[in-house]
Amino acid sequence: MGMFETTDDATIKAGNCTDIYFIRTGEILEKEQKNPFVVMEVTAATLPDQWGVFCGLSDVLALLEGLPVTVDAMPEGTVFLRNEPVLRISGHYVDFARFETAVLGFLCHASGVASAAGHIRVCAGDRPVYSFGSRRQHPAIAPMIERAAWIGGVDGVSNTAADPAIPRSCTMPHSFIMCHENPDAAFAAFDRYAPAEVPRIMLSDTWCDEKRESLSAARHGASAVRLDTPRSRRGNMRAIIEEVRWELDAHGYGAVKIFLSGGVTREDVTRFRDIIDAFGIGGAIANAPVIDFGMDIVEIEGIRCAKRGKRSGVKQVYDIPGRGHVTVPQEVPPPEGGVPLLTRVIENGRVIQPCSLQGARERFISSVETSPLVKVPLDRGQPAHL
Repeated sequence: MGMFETTDDATIKAGNCTDIYFIRTGEILEKEQKNPFVVMEVTAATLPDQWGVFCGLSDVLALLEGLPVTVDAMPEGTVFLRNEPVLRISGHYVDFARFETAVLGFLCHASGVASAAGHIRVCAGDRPVYSFGSRRQHPAIAPMIERAAWIGGVDGVSNTAADPAIPRSCTMPHSFIMCHENPDAAFAAFDRYAPAEVPRIMLSDTWCDEKRESLSAARHGASAVRLDTPRSRRGNMRAIIEEVRWELDAHGYGAVKIFLSGGVTREDVTRFRDIIDAFGIGGAIANAPVIDFGMDIVEIEGIRCAKRGKRSGVKQVYDIPGRGHVTVPQEVPPPEGGVPLLTRVIENGRVIQPCSLQGARERFISSVETSPLVKVPLDRGQPAHL
């Protein structure tokens, strides 16, 4: 165990970050000289929403590489439904039993974050969305949080530990403003010293009225003002946003955009997307409910079987363009036009289809644009100018 109560890579890779009953199971089966060849599928019987975004496969590949198993999986960034197998492992049970805990942990957490980001992406429409929530989770997993959020469609992330291929985006903290004698001095310093490529998005609710600080920020070259107003001070948030928009327009700053952050929920995104130009999302993405995947035997020594509540036999999920998904036994001929979603990623311990971060993101974004499974919610907001 490291300094910060985290498990190191070697411990996870060795299968020593697991539930103790898997260790005991393996020991007893070895004494019995039993090690049946099984097929196990990962499915979710319930989902927080109608659909999820599959994520975390890259870590599973790193975990299982070198083990005597074969793995089939949906590509990362695939939209999936409840009861659809997203991953399948074939091999002798004792050879991989102890890795179930880590496999599920990788998939449940990352898919939960990606799914939350994906639903917010859909709600936001053409408004940019940024992940600001890595501070809501243990810092050791910040790269995973930001990676999953990126696959789920955010336009940038704030954490410096994220994959270098993911754009960084952040503005300024309230503490920056408070380290100056007044907001004007803070805005002037930011505009003077921040690198030229950093957008002049200025936080405009530290000491006083949002529209007053927004006008001050605009005078100091703000390209956008960020409202992070605490919920205890918000009152009617739409009215506050409309006042800020009105005053900026009335004083000749119509080009200055409004960025909303601070406890923003999916419902807030839908409610305010008609009057907000971009959103910074914290806990609604980083603290997303995990996807409650389970990993269950569906075949032993070639014979179909399943525990209570599960569906026996090896399955395939087909995407039928324009219609959605259908799950059938693997031996059933594919439906007309159906594209199989589970493909071979590990062959007897050898990774044959690695994950692509950008490919996963593009896959989900394409689903937003084309899949009948992904629905854009009705806009519950009101016109910006009444």
